[in-house]
Amino acid sequence: MSVGNQSGVVDAVRVDVRTFHETWMELLYPRQRDAGNTVLGKWQPTTTRERVTYRGWWLLGVPVIAILYPLALFGVVVRFHARRIDTSVERLGAIGAVLLAVLVWGGLAALVEFRLDFPVDEANAIVGASVIAVLATALAVLFRSRGGRAVTVLLAYPCAMTAIFLPPVVAALLSEQVAQVVIPYSDAVARFILGDVLARVGLESFFVENFEREGFAYVVMWVGISAPIGWLLGSMVALADFIRPAE
Repeated sequence: MSVGNQSGVVDAVRVDVRTFHETWMELLYPRQRDAGNTVLGKWQPTTTRERVTYRGWWLLGVPVIAILYPLALFGVVVRFHARRIDTSVERLGAIGAVLLAVLVWGGLAALVEFRLDFPVDEANAIVGASVIAVLATALAVLFRSRGGRAVTVLLAYPCAMTAIFLPPVVAALLSEQVAQVVIPYSDAVARFILGDVLARVGLESFFVENFEREGFAYVVMWVGISAPIGWLLGSMVALADFIRPAE
């Protein structure tokens, strides 16, 4: 990387961090963000008590920004790929995107149900996953088209993650070769959730006794994982929009 490019990156990071910190300060104090060149200028404390609380809030913002800023940068990457998907959906149209999902997943469900010699339980699992995938795709398109940051983060991203995570899991139920890759990875994720997440809140034994880690259980697991991952990615994109608004 050339010296000029390095300087440009450093300047961009400096602007981002300053904007982030000024916004943090504006949560409690007026005229903080982009107020330096205005007529009134940036608000400054005048009394000793104001100076102490102002400085304390300033210092508290440092670790908060140190945690959130990397997430915002990752959100810029996520936003780029999300917009590529949005562009593809716009080309197809909302109805076209849903019809494509119905065609692909409906065809798979019909093939499994009527043509392939699958055990009843596995066939029902694949048909159920196909229905979930179609519904998730339709809901993701619907919520995204409605607009609004809250709706997009809370609803559209989890539905989109469900539509993304389901295909490899369903493929693993259909193909032993795919299963050799997907199922061990899914099992590792399940063990992590059981041992490092659910065990901390006393729920590990309940899930171990009532759910088996096989077949359709992995589909249910990934559908459940889709929501928090969608919320996390959506929040990162919201931070990216906040720090670096799209042109």
